[in-house]
Amino acid sequence: MKSEVTYLGLHLDQRLTWQAHMKAKRQQLNLRVKKYYWLIGRTSQLSVENKLLLYKTILKPIWTYGIKLWGCSKPSNTKILQAFQSKTLRLITNAPRYVNNQTLHTDLSIPYINEVITTAARKSRDRNLNHHNPLIANLYYRPLGNRRLPRHWPEDLIE
Repeated sequence: MKSEVTYLGLHLDQRLTWQAHMKAKRQQLNLRVKKYYWLIGRTSQLSVENKLLLYKTILKPIWTYGIKLWGCSKPSNTKILQAFQSKTLRLITNAPRYVNNQTLHTDLSIPYINEVITTAARKSRDRNLNHHNPLIANLYYRPLGNRRLPRHWPEDLIE
């Protein structure tokens, strides 16, 4: 019996922890960086703006696919992708070790993974709350009281 299945590009396990999905995406991203290292690497003659454009058009869509579903996973899972993003930004800019990751993100105007998740959750909620079908709009009304399981829901990311 398999404990993991891939459906529409999302790696699902029995408990929906998204750990298998994050690891698979990290492997896919590492292979893609190796493939395009000659363009975005330290010795490339491209400008930083062009390298960032390659990052946004080739690498970012890989990890943002399905973000509305896996966005509520544990921080330890999203940290896998955040480490990749920071490492890639450091590679693109040829920044030395002592340059802070926050400096890289602010100078390049690249949001952190958690900010991208929050933005996607907010856009999805706003679109669904204003939907003409009342059943879809009612999905976001939570019952009063405590939940039985201490899991995060996508609307928890907005608050």
